[in-house]
Amino acid sequence: MDIRSFCSQSRVMIVAGKGGVGKTTMVAALAHLAAGAGLSVLVIELEGRAGVSTAFGGSGVLGYAGEVLHAAGATDLAEGRAGERAPLTPGTVHARTITPDDALLEYLDDHGMKRFSKRLLSSGIIDIVAGAIPGIRDILVLGKVKQIEQQGIADLVLVDAPATGHTMTFLSSARGLLDAARGGPIRTQAADVVALLSDPERCQVTLVTLPEEMPVNEVVEAAYQLEDRVGIALGPVIVNACYPRAGTLDTPAADTVSAAGVDLDPGLVDSLEAARRFRQRRHELQEQEVVRLADELPLPQLRVPFLFADAIGPLELDTLSKSLAHGIEALHEPDAVAR
Repeated sequence: MDIRSFCSQSRVMIVAGKGGVGKTTMVAALAHLAAGAGLSVLVIELEGRAGVSTAFGGSGVLGYAGEVLHAAGATDLAEGRAGERAPLTPGTVHARTITPDDALLEYLDDHGMKRFSKRLLSSGIIDIVAGAIPGIRDILVLGKVKQIEQQGIADLVLVDAPATGHTMTFLSSARGLLDAARGGPIRTQAADVVALLSDPERCQVTLVTLPEEMPVNEVVEAAYQLEDRVGIALGPVIVNACYPRAGTLDTPAADTVSAAGVDLDPGLVDSLEAARRFRQRRHELQEQEVVRLADELPLPQLRVPFLFADAIGPLELDTLSKSLAHGIEALHEPDAVAR
């Protein structure tokens, strides 16, 4: 499957997964991949993480206005007319953080209440409203995502979703408010968000997991809940941190073993062999979980290798993106990808 076609299946891609599986890193890798295919990308961070920015070599601090992480002929997100944003340049990755407070502040400004907006926020009114209307915080954020998608700012909007447990509440809140509210702007906003989430050409979820028992169990459960409770389309599952198969270690009978012109002590050779066997066993256990995942969740898989690195920077990001590209190119056409 073509990289550009894969990244263009839905205008919004929500990346979700259990905490600690590398979800934010996969957001950065997907953004890098899509930009390399000539698409403009907007990454939306919801919880103030710095992982996406640092992976691109940035400062790690993302504000509401955001910053350009990777650009081809562009330096920022230009302002358009009537408060809208102009489209990003192809090959550009822009990232920003969206919080309920910021989204509400902008909503009030857009509706002629700029004089009162900051005073309302400083008074804690959003906390009062949130207590009276469960799910309103999520609707504020999703409503902003919907607005960005409708404005056509970027070819691909990547949302770094909260951890799986919160993601379920986050994505199902709109349908709950739609059922509860009889009318008014809240119901209208909820209806618009439900329309976004239920249209596979506009939005889909990409789940991230590790090839381990608990993360696999959780991602399988999350996939079926997202389909049943939210009705959102699911893309391929990204299986992160996969160990490669370990090679063999030739150990001829001798007092020393020569490797690349260096004599190795037999004790060191034994330690290396023990490490090889350990890694090979980890690989076998991971393969068992990957096979189980395929049996229990009939979605395509994109495998990403385990990186022996302290942190994810531009070089590691390039490696991860290339791995995703190889997996995507082996997929079938879009009809077989969307579940």
